[in-house]
Order: sequence, then structure tokens, then C-alpha cells
Amino acid sequence: METIAAISGYYARGGEVHRLTGGPGRLEFLRTQDVLRRVLPPGPVRVLDVGGGAGVHARWLAADGHQVRLVDPMPLHVRHAADIAGVDAVLGDARRLDEPDGYYQASLLLGPLYHLPERGDRLTALREAARVTAPGGIVVAATISRYAGLYDTLVRGRYLEPEVRRITDAEVVTGVHEPLEQDLFTHAYFHHPDEIVAEFAEAGLTPATRYALEGGAWLFADRDGWLEGDERTAGLLEALRSVEQEPSLFGISSHLLTTATVR
Repeated sequence: METIAAISGYYARGGEVHRLTGGPGRLEFLRTQDVLRRVLPPGPVRVLDVGGGAGVHARWLAADGHQVRLVDPMPLHVRHAADIAGVDAVLGDARRLDEPDGYYQASLLLGPLYHLPERGDRLTALREAARVTAPGGIVVAATISRYAGLYDTLVRGRYLEPEVRRITDAEVVTGVHEPLEQDLFTHAYFHHPDEIVAEFAEAGLTPATRYALEGGAWLFADRDGWLEGDERTAGLLEALRSVEQEPSLFGISSHLLTTATVR
């Protein structure tokens, strides 16, 4: 219960509302948008944005003409998302979706798997997404890399602090993220790149395709100005697109998107 309260407290402070609109989070946003626009069925389609937060992706999906319903457990997020034109936002849990079978052409889990440390809960969320998606539709899930915390603490120059090193070393083994500071992030689960494929398979979602979102660029793109100009940013996105399905680079990327068509 303490963990749930900590996660709720983190999101209630509102940091997620603007996290992807500037700074290093912008690369995650742009690459998620880039991949989704290529893998979504020909539109416009009905999209269920599960755990969609304050609607950062729902906003552009609706602007692209899709019919978007956002489900999130945080009232603050639902209030923000409900103000977006073309977005229907409701409270809900990824593990118990109050949605009809096969209604959507795309179901997105761009955050829920981060906060489900128990494998059974993650499988339940994936099965629910598959249940509400029509045959021929697509399920998309985002995961954080098992090694993101290690590289992040190295970049921040904090890895040699004894407590930081203890937490980080344990995280590499278990995937369980114990936050260094709640202002940076909260309790979470970080996937091994191969683990999500096995979870998709057990949920009946095969074959699964993975996309490395940021590759190694999340370690330098914001610092070195790659997100500050249209030409530079476009070049960065083209470079990352060219290696997005290279398995040897999955572990260095801070986020993966995994997709599968519902049979």
C-alpha cells in the first residue's frame, strides 16, 4: 500500500503533465509519435489510450482524426485530458477495462506496464488490451529498459554514491526500480528487452515487434542541442529510425515500444 501511495503521490504532483513536452522527455515523445503513426491501422480508427496520463499522445492522435478514449487511474490526468478536443477521458484500471470486446482498432499501453511489478498483473493488462481490440487491430505497449537506471545514474555522476549504487545494482538484476528521489521518478518495473516478448506471447499477442525509441541518444540529445532545431531534430529521428529494430541496441534505449496484431 505504501508503494501505491508513493506512485499516486508522484503523479498527483503533476510532473507527468508536461514531462514529454520539453527537455529530455521530448525525444521519447517524438519517437513514440513517429512509430505510432507508422504502425497504427489506416485511419481514422478508434484508439483506446490506456494509462494515457494527461493526454500528451491523445492530443495529437485526436488531431490526426482518430477517435480517442483515454483511461487513467489518476483524477488529475483525467481532468487535463478531458479538456482536449476530441478526447473522451475516464478513470479506470488497465487490468479491468470497462470497455466492450473488440471495439477498438488500436489499444495503447504507454505507461501502465511501468507500474505493475507483478508479472501476472502485466499479463492481465495485456490480455485486457487484446480483448477490447478488434481482430486485425494492434496492441502497443511501452516499457522502460532494465538498464536505463544504470546509465542515468552514470550520466548524473551519482553511481559511486553507496546507496545509489546499491539501488542501481539491484535494479539491474530484479528490474524493480526503487526511486532515488520521488521528484525524479517513482516506484516502477524496468523490463529486460526480451522479457516483454515473452509476456506478449503469453497474453496471446504474437508475433511481437520491438522498436528501440531513443537508442543511446537519450543520453546526449537534449544536452547537445539535437532537439532545438527542425533540421537537427529531423536528422536525429531519421538516424534513430534506421536502427530502431536492431536487437543489439534494445538494451541501451531507455524505452521500447512493442507491438502485435490481434488475431
